[in-house]
Amino acid sequence: MTGLGAPIALQDLLVSLSFLIILAIVNSMGVIASAGVGVAEKVCAFIMLISSAFMQSISAFVAQNYGAGRMDRAKKALHYGAVVSFAIGVCMFFISFFHGSLLASIFSSDEAVILAAADYLKAYAIDCMFTAIFFCYTGFYNGIGRTRFVMLQGIIGAFGVRVPVSYFMSLRPNPSLFEIGLATPMSSIVQLILCLGFMAILKRREKQ
Repeated sequence: MTGLGAPIALQDLLVSLSFLIILAIVNSMGVIASAGVGVAEKVCAFIMLISSAFMQSISAFVAQNYGAGRMDRAKKALHYGAVVSFAIGVCMFFISFFHGSLLASIFSSDEAVILAAADYLKAYAIDCMFTAIFFCYTGFYNGIGRTRFVMLQGIIGAFGVRVPVSYFMSLRPNPSLFEIGLATPMSSIVQLILCLGFMAILKRREKQ
């Protein structure tokens, strides 16, 4: 059990650390930017609840069917879950991208902070669609015990893409929070590609 749980715990720790590093990068941009990201993160924690719920439920369902030798049902759960989660992710995209200021106003009354949060949320809105899919895949891989891969793709996304891109964007002249926030969907795209590639490898092994 330690061999399965330890990679997940380590991944969560390192991913959280990567977001702290990004927050430190944003803090150098001033108080308004820092407060805006703080507000946006609260909104993101809410809008990402659905994707997280899909990941956890798929992980549990897949684990049960994997143990029972019913991989056909486990794969159907992944596919149906990804479709439904993506549909909800598209809705979250439209709400966050076009009405980010409305969401941010729930947590702040400062107009400058609201505008900064809305700017950052536009990047997170894009991430809603990619996260909706790759969270389902990570739930599937957790369910079949491939937690080391989940840890690896999480670390690559965090420290191979998210942190470096955020830092690079912060070095540009007059960087915006939207530009820095783009590091998150970029990371999700890379992680989704890794998940799809690993699925292709598993299918090839099954045929052999």
